[in-house]
Amino acid sequence: MSLWLLWSVVIGALANQLPDRLLGRHDPHQSDHLGAEPLRIYERWLGIRVWKPWIPDAGDALPGGIRKASLARRDPLALQRLSLETRRAELVHWALWPAWIVTALWLPPAGVLINLIFATLFNLPCLLLQRYNRLRLCRTLRRLSS
Repeated sequence: MSLWLLWSVVIGALANQLPDRLLGRHDPHQSDHLGAEPLRIYERWLGIRVWKPWIPDAGDALPGGIRKASLARRDPLALQRLSLETRRAELVHWALWPAWIVTALWLPPAGVLINLIFATLFNLPCLLLQRYNRLRLCRTLRRLSS
């Protein structure tokens, strides 16, 4: 368990230091041709609105971090900033997931499997949530600009 806590703190701290320009590169989720269909997939097939409130926001857990809920305004600049933060959070969870591989150095196969399951159950919902939020933000930003 201490591996997960340490790895989370290290990855989160590194992600907080990433310049926004690295996060703002082309995002395939921001394409102009994306309609409501991807959102419906998240909402209907994944039931994201049901479990979304249960996912904690640790954006401000480290110095320099930003709580995602604090940016929920209709101001385009705040929404663009929130979109960057969803990309940062997604990068964090992609970087956290493979930590289970390291446990193979000292755990028996059953322990490694437990860590794989834990890593997946911990990170996959967060990844899905960040992508869903970014889709919604992109749609809102398109509406505000037109």
